[in-house]
Amino acid sequence: MTRPRSRRRLLAPLPLLLAGALLAGCGGSDSDSGADSGSGSAGPELSVSDAYLPEPVNPEVAGGFLTLHNEGDADDTLVSATSELTDTVEIHETVDNAMRRVDGLTVPAGGTLRLERGGSHLMFRDPAEPPVEGDTVVVELRFETSEPLRVELPVTSATYTGDSASTDHSEHSDPSEHTDHSGEEHSP
Repeated sequence: MTRPRSRRRLLAPLPLLLAGALLAGCGGSDSDSGADSGSGSAGPELSVSDAYLPEPVNPEVAGGFLTLHNEGDADDTLVSATSELTDTVEIHETVDNAMRRVDGLTVPAGGTLRLERGGSHLMFRDPAEPPVEGDTVVVELRFETSEPLRVELPVTSATYTGDSASTDHSEHSDPSEHTDHSGEEHSP
């Protein structure tokens, strides 16, 4: 008879333990989904708009332009780009009318990074075949922390400046600043 009592004593807390485990599992699930929501908003959240590549006048170089948006709460850095168009895609910035290759460009938390004519941009060197208006050039953007972004750049006319580029350059009176990367050869 002592055996059944010991079994009862051992089994008596079992329903409570199972109920506790189920509640803990539910609580953990809620915490996990809360953590996912929090981690979803923690860090950079990148997207792209206004992407285009003007048809190059010089077949040896082409400039790629777009706007990167970061809705997240942490900066990220564009560190490289690749494309089937060419083996060499460089990240450039223009400061005091001098263009130079850089290792990366910051996409600020809650802000934007504009790659535009006369400013920061992607430089495609020695394309296998020069892109022509109506083509689409695919580029993969790589970042310090975010996953790569695959972006389609429609090839536009050589004189196209894009909606945001036109707005952003309205303070410039020299039209040559708008055609800085329409295909002319540049030195890094």
